[in-house]
Amino acid sequence: MLVHSRKGKWATWALFLVLFLPLFALPLLVILAASFATNWSSVLPSGFTTGHYDAATRGEALQALTTSLITALAASLLALAVGTWAALAASGLKRRQRRFLEALFVLPVAVPSVVVGLAILVAFSKPPLLLNGTRSIVILAHAVLVTAFAHQSVSAAIARLDPAYEQAAASLGARPSYVLWRVKLPLLLPSLTAAAGLCFALSMGELSATMMLYPPGWTPLPVLIYAATDRGALFAGSALAVVLMTATLIALLAVSRVRTKASYR
Repeated sequence: MLVHSRKGKWATWALFLVLFLPLFALPLLVILAASFATNWSSVLPSGFTTGHYDAATRGEALQALTTSLITALAASLLALAVGTWAALAASGLKRRQRRFLEALFVLPVAVPSVVVGLAILVAFSKPPLLLNGTRSIVILAHAVLVTAFAHQSVSAAIARLDPAYEQAAASLGARPSYVLWRVKLPLLLPSLTAAAGLCFALSMGELSATMMLYPPGWTPLPVLIYAATDRGALFAGSALAVVLMTATLIALLAVSRVRTKASYR
């Protein structure tokens, strides 16, 4: 803690609560309350029901959740592989070349995601690589949107690595491939898991590009939430949103546990 006095600590906590509650916690609590409500005509909801969750955990909603999980997992693994490979390759480049490569990876997040969706739709709607109307184009779009975060996370971890480990392994006659797989990547494992968790969470909530690309039968949960709220079913949409948040949180907790175990090895 940077604040050592008791009054300073109380003031810091009070400022945190004043900023955190209305900006972050309160909107989430409103969604949680709405997911159990049957009516909301005053400050607090009236009526209580679990029927919204019955609909949010079966049928079309369950299929949409499964679609989101598969899409996020596939996109995260693809983004992690590409981002890690690029970060490892960039570590051996000159400074100007490394900055150019970083700029290429950051470009998809520097523009609105709907632009990325449109670009992918136009690029892959004709041969030789026809992906329009398939689930692959959704996974590809998510991977493009989150690869920048994987690349930046792994690049920062590589910059913090002590080169003495690699030098010691090389001095003992280890081949570069052996150094990579048995020395460098294990040291990067905590950062790799953190990057995977971030990519997964971002993919689970992606909507703009997905709306332009998803085919029939491959509807991610954010699209279903948008459709529910668009037709006025706010309470049903709130239940779907809580299910989405819960699934994402469980996945992140699992990744965090793996990261903790990796850190203590």
